Formats: sequence, structure tokens, C-alpha cells
Amino acid sequence: MKRKMNYLLLLGIIMIATNLRAPITSVGPLVGTITNSLNLTGAQAGLITTLPLIAFAIISPIAPKLARKFGTETTILGALILIILGLSIRYLPFISTLFLGTAILGCGIAIGNVLIPSIVKQEFQNQSGLVTGIYSVSMNLTGAIASGVSIPLIEKLGWTWNQAFSLWIILAALALLAWLPQLKNKKATPEVNVVDTNNSIWHSSLAWSVSLFMGIQSFIFYVLVAWLPEMLISQGIPSSKSGGMLSLLQLTLLPTTFIIPIIAEKRPNQKSLVVISFTLFTLGISGLMFSSLAVISLSIIAIGIAGGIAFSLSMMFFNLRTSTPKEAADLSGMAQSIGYILAAVGPFLFGLLHDLTNNWQSSLFLLIGMTIILLFVGLDAGSSKKV
Repeated sequence: MKRKMNYLLLLGIIMIATNLRAPITSVGPLVGTITNSLNLTGAQAGLITTLPLIAFAIISPIAPKLARKFGTETTILGALILIILGLSIRYLPFISTLFLGTAILGCGIAIGNVLIPSIVKQEFQNQSGLVTGIYSVSMNLTGAIASGVSIPLIEKLGWTWNQAFSLWIILAALALLAWLPQLKNKKATPEVNVVDTNNSIWHSSLAWSVSLFMGIQSFIFYVLVAWLPEMLISQGIPSSKSGGMLSLLQLTLLPTTFIIPIIAEKRPNQKSLVVISFTLFTLGISGLMFSSLAVISLSIIAIGIAGGIAFSLSMMFFNLRTSTPKEAADLSGMAQSIGYILAAVGPFLFGLLHDLTNNWQSSLFLLIGMTIILLFVGLDAGSSKKV
């Protein structure tokens, strides 16, 4: 029976994972369409993609406390309800409902992001690498699909932008149904040492290394998602091919995010994987300074592999560097809060440097500098210690 329930739980985790990127990545390709439809200013258009990151940063540290109060299973159910509510509100074609719905679904996604690693640690202790890999691939694959189908839904099927958004309500509803069986497994969460656990996490140097590692890899990824196409177009790459490079980046992530958690779990420490990620990041980002399409293509592949390694390690560190599911949730909340703060400011800083210097090299050197910090904090996060 326990084996059967583990597979049922795995199905629930997979379905939740499919909702943690798609509602966000489906927006980017449609920002121009939404801007024209609602007459948004540039600042308002930027807020569409920034709001979820702000919600992630604010809600992530709160999620473990909600789980202790209401139970992890019930809190995740609440997160799915928030995602469905946010998507439903966002369907209404008004500026106010667009922003309100985006903020609400961002809160739901933040809770799911934080609590799934603690569920994995508690219920899949001997297969955490495999389950994390499946979870990561499900999340990133659906995110890539969502970014790819948004425009065809409008151009080929004649949908409006809000109708294209409504597609993801179905996926969220299916995830909610898949999660309902877990409510009968709700366990009482003891309140002892709750405050001590929180304090020890935020005062742990190892926890800060894990958090900064998570933050810097998020910084790099969201900068490239925001600026890669425009940067390549300015270097003479056709717009059709520059968009394809962004898809190549996301697709290259997928096999790595499945394999690396399995490898990382079996190693006594993960320092060598950190070094590989740093090396590929540095080579790939440096390659973006050239205008050769072949060099840029290889650079994107290198960055994709590096990003897949870094993202996978970030997810695994929540389990590998903690001793209990509660600690995993606390570390996940701390790391994702810091991570998404950095992710939110990354595209702004990258664009600001370009405006100040009128070239992309200085902005790319910023990313190289961030990879150096990633290496140092990663070597600490990858050591065989516990928070």
C-alpha cells in the first residue's frame, strides 16, 4: 500500500510541477500583444513579468510557517487554489485584473516551489535524486512548451491573449485533483523548536551559501530570458533565429535537470559539479561576445548545460544540506526568497549597464563576475555539511 501511495504522491508532485513555470513563461511572448490591447506603459509591461518574482521573494519565507500551521498537504492544496484563482482573475481583460491575477498566482507558485522539496525529503528519502530530476524536468518542459505555444494559439487559432492564458487553468485543475488523495495523509506537525529551526537557518553560513548559489543561478537565467533575443538581434542575428536560441537554451536544460540530481545524490560532495557549471557558464557567456552564429549556438548549449547543473544542485541542496523535512522547507524558503530578489534585479542591472555603456560587453562581464561568486559559494554549498 505504501508503494502504491508513493506512486500516487509522485503523480501529484509531477502535476504540481507542471504548474510552477507555465503560467509565467506563457506571458513573455505575449507582452507586446497585451501592451497593445490594454495600452500599457513600458513600466506596466515590465511589471507583468516582475510581479511573480516579487511574490516569490515575499512569500517564500512564509511558506514553511504556513505548512507548520496547516500541514504541508493542506498548504499545497491552498497553493493550487491560489494558482487557479489567479489564472481565473487574469482571464478578465483589464489592467487591474491582469496585475491582481498575476500576483495571486505568483503567491501560489511560490508556496509550491518551497514545499515540494520538503515533501520529497520526507517521502522519497532513498530516491530524492530521481524524484527531483523528474520534478525538475516536468517543471521546465512545461515551461518551455508554454512559451512556445502562446503565439501559435493567437496566430493559428485566433485566440485572444487572455484566452491563451486560460489554457493553464485546466492544467492547474488537474493538479488539484491529483493532489486531493494526499489530504488524508495529513500529519500533525509538532511545534517544538520551530523558532529555533528558523533562526538556525538564517544564521547558518552554509544556508547563505546555498541561498546565494540559488540566487546567482536565477540571476543569470532570468537575465538571459529577458535580454538574449534583443542582444543577439543587435549583433546581426535574425530575429527568427534569436528567438530560436532562447528555445535552445531552455531545451538544453532538460536532460541535465534530470541526470544531475541522480548523480549529485550519489556523490559525497558536489564540488566537482559546481566547478563544471562555473566553467561552462564562463565559456558560454564569453562566447556571446562574438557575432558568429556557430559560436553563439555552442555558447547557448554550454550555458544551458551549466544552468541545468546549477538549477539541479540548487534543488538538491535543500535536501542534501539538511537533516529534516522542516529544515529542508526552511532552507528552501530562505534560498528562494533571496534567489528571486536577485532574479528580479538581474534584468534591470543588465539593461542599465547596457544603457550606460552602449554595448553588451560590460553587461556580459557582469554575468562573468556573478559566475565567479557562484563558484565560491557553490564550493561551500557543495561540501558535505549540514546547516
